[in-house]
Amino acid sequence: MRRRTFIQTLPIAVAGSTLATQNGAASPTPNPTDGAETALPKFQPAGAERFVRSDVHAGDRPSGASFSTRSPALGCSGAAGTAHPLATQTAIEMLKRGGSAVDAAVAANAVLGFVEPVSSGLGGDCFAFVWDPKTNKLAGMASSGRSPQSLSLATVRSRAVNGVIPHLGAVTVSTPGALDGWWTLHQRYGKLKWAELFEPAIHACEAGDPTPQIIGWYLKRNMAIFLRPGSGVEETANAVATYTPGGVAPNEYDVRRNPDLARTYRMIAEGGRDVFYDGPIAQTIDAYFKRIGGWLSAEDLREHHAEWVEPLVTSYRGVDVYGMPANTQGLATLQMLNMIEQFDMREFGFQSPQSLQVQIEAKRLAYEDRARYYADPHFAKIPIEWLNSKDYAKERAKLIRLDRILEPVYPGQAPSHGDTTYFTTADKDGMMVSIIQSNFRGMGSGLVADGLGFMFQDRGELFSLQEGHPNIYAPGKRPFQTIIPGFAVNNGVPWLSFGVMGGDMQPQGQTQIIVNRVDYGLDVQAAADSPRWHHEGSSQTMGEDPPNLGPRGVLRLEAGVPVETRKALIDLGWPMGASDGGFGRYECIENRKQGNNRVYAAGSEMRADAVALAY
Repeated sequence: MRRRTFIQTLPIAVAGSTLATQNGAASPTPNPTDGAETALPKFQPAGAERFVRSDVHAGDRPSGASFSTRSPALGCSGAAGTAHPLATQTAIEMLKRGGSAVDAAVAANAVLGFVEPVSSGLGGDCFAFVWDPKTNKLAGMASSGRSPQSLSLATVRSRAVNGVIPHLGAVTVSTPGALDGWWTLHQRYGKLKWAELFEPAIHACEAGDPTPQIIGWYLKRNMAIFLRPGSGVEETANAVATYTPGGVAPNEYDVRRNPDLARTYRMIAEGGRDVFYDGPIAQTIDAYFKRIGGWLSAEDLREHHAEWVEPLVTSYRGVDVYGMPANTQGLATLQMLNMIEQFDMREFGFQSPQSLQVQIEAKRLAYEDRARYYADPHFAKIPIEWLNSKDYAKERAKLIRLDRILEPVYPGQAPSHGDTTYFTTADKDGMMVSIIQSNFRGMGSGLVADGLGFMFQDRGELFSLQEGHPNIYAPGKRPFQTIIPGFAVNNGVPWLSFGVMGGDMQPQGQTQIIVNRVDYGLDVQAAADSPRWHHEGSSQTMGEDPPNLGPRGVLRLEAGVPVETRKALIDLGWPMGASDGGFGRYECIENRKQGNNRVYAAGSEMRADAVALAY
């Protein structure tokens, strides 16, 4: 199919500034003040803004979707996609050594902890799906850390700013779960020796790696936030020494090193997970937080353990889509798809106003439930079966109209009874790993323990302080989690191992990927390159939304969304925000063929320093 004719082959709905309703009514009177032309995010170095033009688009490829940046990477023996080329190469190297997809994922994550500190590292949490070809089932692993036992609700409230937990500092730190997640995965599915998985990361930390464009941009931005007056970070000297030696943030192409992290990795390689959770690293962490007046302790670390969990699942037009259970937002993806399934998305047309309107409203409805019900199931009873049911979805979908925006939007009434890196790997045996790891907002809390070379997450920011809320802060409780891996199975066969990084964007991004693949037939790379939408705002925030967004929130559209669709949504009344780069970052491996002629197709994100490879 030639590139120019791709969109013409899809049944596009009527273009223009009106949205047809389900019964044919016209849209409300246009409001010219609701939205303005948006600009692309300026990730480029100073002076390069002249290349950001809405009337210039990518060159013409002879085949594929008109917006696709490249072909999927194809291979028979294995595949990997990560947010950094070195991490992807590391995963492929582990596979070629005879390692499993889990070995490849752990080794890649260790490398990402060095090359991509703006999203991941030992100070964060980790979740994974593993398709086990031996059992022909999907396993879920959750390693989400709890709040410090010594940090009381009263103390957290005393540190609150405008009634919410602050973004940075020791009050936001929860126990890091990432390393125990790696260990737990390796204990069940690893083939290579544990120490071997850390060799590439240790070498990279010591030899150095050039700073890529987007990681460099975020690194400068995060460090500036930590160092500004009143940031709330108790101690910044260690972060400066680790990430901006000499006090100067690296520019693009500057070589970065992290000898402290290399030493930490060596200790972990030799001593396993216990050296971190019940050994010298735990003692260093304990002493550091005592020194700065924080709360995370050696006891908190000693009590942490990852757990195997049963994945949630729904069927979307015959495809089984899986979500990570509580305390994550994995259920939100399934709720959105359950509502969208009630509409003929293909008839509406790819990137049509009707298609986006249905998706956006499904998001708003699902996120009201997310804010009302999602929490640590060890502390709250969550009506998961009801929230994920088709009957509930049908009732909620009836609220979605094509000619108007739902107001007010509200959570369902339950029956009585309750910043991130994603990567994926696949091996020659058919094992597929969908794994996500994060320090939460940006680089994390701003805190780096003495000589360890990694930053602690600020995930505790996502606790609620509202009395009676299921996600209210409590000592020893896991906060609401935004990070979620994705996985889809088609006719009992593993199909897609995928994820979309980025806070509240993750269920929105996952849903757009599934709609692009199932409803519009885009390939694994074009599904990622398709322009995205991102809606912010909810009547009940979970901590990551900006405040005071109004009852309709803010809708952000990438520049590639058709002009007619953009105008129609503005005419409908959606408040438009600028394209701010918050549209998530995706990696995916598709299992195209099984058996002796197995073929993996890997797609990667053009919005990041990412690459996918297969062999």
